[in-house]
Amino acid sequence: MSFGSTFRLIHAGWVLAREGAFSVLPVESLPPMIRAGIAMARLVERRDVRRTGSIERLNAALHKLGPSYVKFGQTLATRPDIVGAQAAADLSGLQDRMPPFDPTLVPGILDTALGVKAQHLTEISEPVAAASIAQVHKATLRAPGEVPRLVAVKVLRPGVAERFHADTDSLYAGARLAEAFSPASRRLQPTQVVRTLDHSMRLELDLRLEAAAISEMSENIKDDTGFRIPDVHWDQVAQNVLTTTWMDGIPIRDHAAIDAAGIDRKALASKLLQSFLRHAIRDGYFHADMHPGNLFADPRSGDVIAVDFGIMGRIGKRERRFLADILYGFITRNYRLVAQRHFDIGYVPETQSVEDFTLAIRSIGEPLHGRTAADISMAKVLGQLFTITDLFEMRTRPELVLLQKSMVLVEGVARNLDPDLDIWTVAEPVVGEWLRREEGPVGRIEDLMGHLGRLSEAAGRVPTLLAQAELTMAEHRALMHRPPDRLMRGAILSVLGAALVLLVTLIWQVIVGS
Repeated sequence: MSFGSTFRLIHAGWVLAREGAFSVLPVESLPPMIRAGIAMARLVERRDVRRTGSIERLNAALHKLGPSYVKFGQTLATRPDIVGAQAAADLSGLQDRMPPFDPTLVPGILDTALGVKAQHLTEISEPVAAASIAQVHKATLRAPGEVPRLVAVKVLRPGVAERFHADTDSLYAGARLAEAFSPASRRLQPTQVVRTLDHSMRLELDLRLEAAAISEMSENIKDDTGFRIPDVHWDQVAQNVLTTTWMDGIPIRDHAAIDAAGIDRKALASKLLQSFLRHAIRDGYFHADMHPGNLFADPRSGDVIAVDFGIMGRIGKRERRFLADILYGFITRNYRLVAQRHFDIGYVPETQSVEDFTLAIRSIGEPLHGRTAADISMAKVLGQLFTITDLFEMRTRPELVLLQKSMVLVEGVARNLDPDLDIWTVAEPVVGEWLRREEGPVGRIEDLMGHLGRLSEAAGRVPTLLAQAELTMAEHRALMHRPPDRLMRGAILSVLGAALVLLVTLIWQVIVGS
């Protein structure tokens, strides 16, 4: 742990405390040790923050600290039910209204990144949106032989990679300090969590990968309705430049404009939540940065329009089944199912009691059942979750961190659109349809085909194993100038045995459907 990283972490803590960052947290819902730490941090809070409760300077402070801190502020901005309406409004400026970098630098950046193809981008506007990683300009694409079209040109901020790496170094330092001085924090695996976020942010710094993400999601949702994303113009894509079709829409946080356009906000909230669940559960691939700055409403169709695919989440079949079962368990009040799945996936250690954990889950689920979003205090729910995670020694699953963060974002945006949102009623069609399909003939056949595919791949590797064994025998014979001895025959038999075991194992998986 470098001194520089530790110093940056201390500096960040000081700035956040001074600008009132800790004043927006639901203190009454947090464990005693964290409450004590927040109370100490607020001793250095500026007087005007303490007197008025305003944290408008916090936006500038988070931006100054770096992109990772901005991401944290963006998440808080979607949860007025946790941090309060005023704090959420103050923080919403982090979503797409950050100070832009000098637009006169853009032509040079485009020329360096795209070469002669930069000349096809004309009438480049001033920045129309600026966030922590990049800013977006409206332009006209005049490609040879094609009709001119409006496009969005996303350009990375100069020097953002260096700022990001400094951020993550300090976050790693904080995670290691937490693990060293707080044994209770180790079950939460803070270093692994930071590593997961670090990886996702590194991907965000290469806009070619974002273009590929848009392409993959386009294939996944080509037959869906209610959710639209832009197309990529690949000739105008580079590591620090991304060009997509221009999407006209009303910012999803502009409720007045949405109402004026005659768009049903309740329907829009349902489309948003159901689309996210469909992408996560059906496809295992989802937009992991769905804050309001990245979401719009189509004034013609009332569909959700999403942009900015720099952070994407991916989960496997097992995790998708976990998510579906958890949601379905809450929908149907099958708390035993919810509890058991937490044990199956490793959230709760086997030393704990499934029955006791079922009781704890029931204590969360029953007060939520049949309630609208306006009737639920998420601050109190979070406080109860803190208590339960500590009581049952629950462990963090780092690979699910992006999913959990995204669900918080999406549910928060949907709540803001429709305060009467009944999350369980909206989720049931998507969750139920997927589970019925997985348990039905189509799902079983797909599982069988997957096992057969893996069996075929394994069978295809057997000749290679045999060839490697023969080559090893030949090399040994050449080295020793004598025929293969019993040891070499044993080695060959071992390789054949390993291949046989591999085939038998896969055949057994096909038979039992595991």
